[in-house]
Amino acid sequence: MNCVKQLGLRLMSRDFDRQVAEVQIRAAVMNRFTALGIPVTVAMG
Repeated sequence: MNCVKQLGLRLMSRDFDRQVAEVQIRAAVMNRFTALGIPVTVAMG
């Protein structure tokens, strides 16, 4: 949840279409951070 705090709790845009785009960008950023934090495991032998 630290990432949400860094992105801010409120939307900056006033126009609804821009708010939708802002939420989609935030979701993409959160998904990227999550993907970076998941370890990649490889079976040995």
